Amino acid sequence: MEFKLGNIFIKDLQFGSKTEVKDQTLFVNKDELTEYLLEDEHLASVAIDIARPGESVRIMPCKDVIEPRVKPEQDGGIFPGMVSKMFTAGQGTTHVLKGVAVVTTGQIVGYQEGIIDMTGPGAELTPFSQLNNLVIVAEPAEGVVTYQHEAALRKMGLRAANYLGEAARNLTPDETITYEYLPLHQYHEKYPDLPKVAYVYMLQSQGLLHDTYFYGVDVKNMTPTFMYPTEVMDGAIVSGNCVSACDKNTSYHHLNSPVIHDLLARHGKDLCFVGCVITNENVTLLDKQRSSDLTAKLVEYLGVDGVIISEEGFGNPDTDLIMNCNKIENKGIKTVLVTDEYAGQDGTSQSLADGSPLANAIVTGGNANELVTLPVLDKVIGNVEPAEVIAGGFKGSRKDDGTIVVELQAIMGATNELGFNKLTAREY
Repeated sequence: MEFKLGNIFIKDLQFGSKTEVKDQTLFVNKDELTEYLLEDEHLASVAIDIARPGESVRIMPCKDVIEPRVKPEQDGGIFPGMVSKMFTAGQGTTHVLKGVAVVTTGQIVGYQEGIIDMTGPGAELTPFSQLNNLVIVAEPAEGVVTYQHEAALRKMGLRAANYLGEAARNLTPDETITYEYLPLHQYHEKYPDLPKVAYVYMLQSQGLLHDTYFYGVDVKNMTPTFMYPTEVMDGAIVSGNCVSACDKNTSYHHLNSPVIHDLLARHGKDLCFVGCVITNENVTLLDKQRSSDLTAKLVEYLGVDGVIISEEGFGNPDTDLIMNCNKIENKGIKTVLVTDEYAGQDGTSQSLADGSPLANAIVTGGNANELVTLPVLDKVIGNVEPAEVIAGGFKGSRKDDGTIVVELQAIMGATNELGFNKLTAREY
C-alpha cells in the first residue's frame, strides 16, 4: 500500500478577501477565520496576525505550532479523533502547505511556554523563525475553568490549521513523495538482507498539562502500541503540552518528525524501517515498569536488529528512557537514544537524571540550561510579561534596557529531542 505526501511550497503569507493560494502566496480571509474560531463559546476573543522570517517580531508565550494539511480525497480536515471525523491516518494522499504554520498564543494556562523570535539570536535557535506564521492570540471567556481553557486553545489551533489546509485541496503539488507501508512479514520477505529497524516514539504524558493525544485519546490512558510511520503525517499524534518549550514536541514536530522522515528516506536502501512503537512517559514507578515492559515486548515481536528511542521532556522521563533502553538492549537489540541535556548554565552538571552502561549510543539536542540574550524587537505578538516565569526564565530575565535573558529552555524547539532543531556540535 502507498501513502502520497504532496508538498505545496509557500513563500509568503498575506491577508486577503479570500483564503486561497496564488503565486506561492497564501492569502487568508481574517474576518472569516475569526468568525469560525469564535464559534467556540470558551473563547472571548481572537486576534490574528502575521509574522514572517526576518521581521523584527517576537511571539510569546507560544502554546502550539501546527502545519496546515488536507486530504483531497475525503471531506474534512486532518487530526482524526480530535477536530475531524475518525479515519485511519497515513493512507491515500495528503497535501501540505510547506512554509506556513499556525502559532497559538495569548493567555496561556501553564507558563512552561516559549518564545519564537523571527530575527536575531533567538531566531537562530528555533526552526519556526523560518516559517510564515499565522499567529492567533486568544483570550478565554469569563468563567472558563483551566481544563476547558487548555482544550479550547488546543482545538483552536487545530481548527485553524484545517481551515488553512482547505486552500490546498484542489492544488497540484510542487513535489510528491510516495511511501510504502506493508504488513510486517512482507517487510522481512522483501528486504531479507537489510537490517530491520524500529522506532520507539516516547510521548509526553507525565502529569497535569503534560498531555499528548493519539487519535483523540490522551496517551496517559494507553499502553504501548504499534503505529505505521505515515500516520503521524495526518495528525494522528497531537500536542496538548504545557511543558518546557525547548524540547516540547509541538504538533508541527509530530507532523514532520525527522526521525520518521529520515528512516523512511533510507528504507529499502540501507535499512528496513518496519514501523513505530508509541509509548507514554509516566509518573509512578509501577506505570514506568508496565510501559517499558510492554514496549520491549512489542519491539522483540517486530524482529528488529536495532531501535531508535526518542524522549520528550527531561528529568523524570529520563527514567522511562533508560528503562526502555535497558529492557530492549537486554533482548539483544541495539538502541540509539535521542534526548537533550540539562547540564546547568555552565555545562558542568549531570546531563540526565538517569543513566546506564547499556546507553552507549546517545544523540543530544543540546544543553537547555545555556543562556541566550534576546534583543529588543519592534513588535511583540502576545505578551512579554511571562518572561520571568516561563520555564527558562527567572527573576531578572527582563532587563531595564528591554532585553531578555533566558535559558535555551524558553526557545521553542531549541533542543528538540526529535532532532528538529538548529544546534550542532563543533570540534575544537
